[in-house]
Amino acid sequence: MENCLMLMFLCYMVKLISSGVDSVSVRLVDGDNLCAGRVEVYKNGQWGTVCHINWDMTDAAVVCRELGCGTAVKATYDAQFGQGSGPISMALVGCSGSETALKDCSSDSWYAQQRCKHNHDAGVVCSEKGLQLVDGLHLCSGRVEVIFGNTRYTVCDAVFDQQDAEVVCRQLDCGAPVQVLGAAAFGKGEGRVWSEEIQCRGSESQIHICSRSSSQKQSCSHDNDVGVICSGYTDLRLVNSSDSCSGRVELQYFGKWGTVCDACWDMRAASVLCRQLNCGIAVSVVGSDWFGEGSSEIWADVFDCDGNETKLSECSISSWSRAKCSHRRDVGVICSDSSLALHDGLVRLSGERQCEGELEVFIHQVWRRVLLDSWSLTESSVVCRQLDCGSVLNFYGSSSSSPEHSHECVTGFQCSGSEAHLGNCSSPQTLNCSSTQQLYITCLGEKNNI
Repeated sequence: MENCLMLMFLCYMVKLISSGVDSVSVRLVDGDNLCAGRVEVYKNGQWGTVCHINWDMTDAAVVCRELGCGTAVKATYDAQFGQGSGPISMALVGCSGSETALKDCSSDSWYAQQRCKHNHDAGVVCSEKGLQLVDGLHLCSGRVEVIFGNTRYTVCDAVFDQQDAEVVCRQLDCGAPVQVLGAAAFGKGEGRVWSEEIQCRGSESQIHICSRSSSQKQSCSHDNDVGVICSGYTDLRLVNSSDSCSGRVELQYFGKWGTVCDACWDMRAASVLCRQLNCGIAVSVVGSDWFGEGSSEIWADVFDCDGNETKLSECSISSWSRAKCSHRRDVGVICSDSSLALHDGLVRLSGERQCEGELEVFIHQVWRRVLLDSWSLTESSVVCRQLDCGSVLNFYGSSSSSPEHSHECVTGFQCSGSEAHLGNCSSPQTLNCSSTQQLYITCLGEKNNI
């Protein structure tokens, strides 16, 4: 009998000791990113929650450190991230702050089981999101790096696609994906490479919600690190005008509205913007003298659009620079659905370059070519200024390249030279084109150059 009791005691002690040294892992669940959520620990083969009694920032700091999520921002209580469904595994957690893992902190499992309920589940908000783009030209481009579990990974280009990129850009508040680049386009990362296929549908709010396949891409290395370029902006608008289809161009980056430098903008980008805003087609790109100067950030992305895109995020971004741009160079756009599209005096040059070509003026709801007769250097300087193309280099007459418009011409503008728009000059005379000498202007500036 004594031998049986001794054997039972030894078995109990072995079980107690083994349970005390059982490995414990930690995760954050139901937060808005990988580094925020309800604290759950893996103990005795199952995930359980942590009771918030005595839970504080010191305990939260250990969790953030263990997960590689930076520093603790907040320790949460009363199941702020929702109630768990498994056991309550830890209570009265007492970390000193120097521990490398939550399992190294003191706790009372009996108290957790007897005195705590899931409406007491503790949570943590850490400083890092568990996802970032590294070594790009700006915060919304770079090599994809994620935190899964307590390990930071780069991602293999063979397991990542456009739908995954949509989730990455959304999670980082970086708009829509412009391009996915493989072969370590943003340099090689360090540490481990995530080689399980990430299977996002594209609608998820964060990357760790996406399902993942169990198969591994064995050939993946840091030579295959994937990168993403996001549009950066999350919204756009036209402001400081009489309607929503004309105005100063403003984009929203990282929650902040800012203006766009005219050096980064052309009629093709304007056409895409008007289409995206359901405002028809672009009629004119104008300077800050039309819709005023902004007062906040100046965004200087160069949008390389071909003009056929349905939204600005589909255009490639060729550079990111705020140098030499001021609010005096804030660009504006007038779309065809705006009441201002009927404004007499809008001008355009129909050549291959933005600041050189045959002059056309919008008069009486029709685009008309201008005759050389009575035209002077003074009027030319007004046109170049209106187009934000600097000063006039020269003007000359030539036979028209558009004979189908030969019946729509205008002559007789008289400007003082100080006007901001040709429409502010004396009213011209419209007539049938009897002269073959249509007006060509070359301005000294070029909008594409900062």
